[in-house]
Parts: sequence; structure tokens; C-alpha cells
Amino acid sequence: MRVLGIDHGDKRVGLAVSDLLWITAQAIGFYELKNKKEDLGYFKSLVTEYQIKEIVVGLPLMMDGTKGTQAQKTEEFGEWLRRSLNLPVAFWDERLTTRQAFSILREQNIKHKAGKKYKDQLSASIILSSYLEHKRPGSHEA
Repeated sequence: MRVLGIDHGDKRVGLAVSDLLWITAQAIGFYELKNKKEDLGYFKSLVTEYQIKEIVVGLPLMMDGTKGTQAQKTEEFGEWLRRSLNLPVAFWDERLTTRQAFSILREQNIKHKAGKKYKDQLSASIILSSYLEHKRPGSHEA
């Protein structure tokens, strides 16, 4: 069983999955949101294909730790996933993951404009990696 990592946006979500041992995160692409019916079908297919046991959604908190409009939208999306898929959904602080993703893309000599299509899935991978590290037995944060 795996964990699905999601970087939620208004139009698109970045996606990553863990390995079976919950050690690593691999970006698997992004999904353009359409409507609830099509979106649910897509996420159900991911759950089946990757044997998803849990979902972690990046929560875009403000730099001072408070929740803004985007965080509220993200929580609504996560709650919809929880109800619709009957799976546990965790929220994980994603502050600075987009900046981190663009930094990684720059290190790989991928221009900002070209990197936009990779940013969401890379951000999902960063969110999921951080979450998995926290959940790892023996983690000082667990």
C-alpha cells in the first residue's frame, strides 16, 4: 500500500506516490481539475492503480502559520477526497515547497517557463517526502 501526495491548486494538482515501504516519493505527473464527477473517477483510478492507503495534501499556510483563502480551499478539497474515497487524508505544511521546486529545476538548468509544467508534481513529491520522513519510525519528529 502507498501514500498519495497532492499539491493542490485551483486548476491543477501535482501528484506523487510513495514506494511500498513509505521511504521514497516519486512524482507521477499532474491532473487538470474538471468537475466533481470526472475528478472523482480520476482519483478512484489512482487509488486502484497505485494501491493507495492514505493521502497527504500540502496545506499552503501563510508565512506566519495562519490559514488564508487558498488553505481553506485546499482543506475543502481534502475533505471531499476523504468523504469520496473513504481514505484517511492528512494535511501537511507546504510553505516554501514551490520555491524549493523552482530551485531544484534551476539546478537542473530547466528554465522557469519550461519548469512550470514540472513544478506541481515536484512540489507534490517534496510534500510527500517530508511527510514520509516525519512518519518514519525513529524520526525525532514522530
